[in-house]
Amino acid sequence: MNPVYVISIIGGLIVVLLVAGAPMKTGRLLGQAAIKLVIGAVLLFLLNTLGNHYGIHIPINLFTTVVSGFLGVPGLAALVAVDLFVMG
Repeated sequence: MNPVYVISIIGGLIVVLLVAGAPMKTGRLLGQAAIKLVIGAVLLFLLNTLGNHYGIHIPINLFTTVVSGFLGVPGLAALVAVDLFVMG
């Protein structure tokens, strides 16, 4: 086979994958972000339920949900540290 044909076919496949794969990546990223936000809200709910005995209460709002969802346990620990040391 002529190398020009092979390079043309590979280039065409790359273009098709870039065009077809772009919408799928956006949807996948939005889905993962939504799942992380839900996990963050659940973590905050569990923290508020279990931390009530120790005087820990973190309000569940968009900022705290984003911090706990995207950063995970370290983000939750940072929110608890802010609550204990800054808020008193």
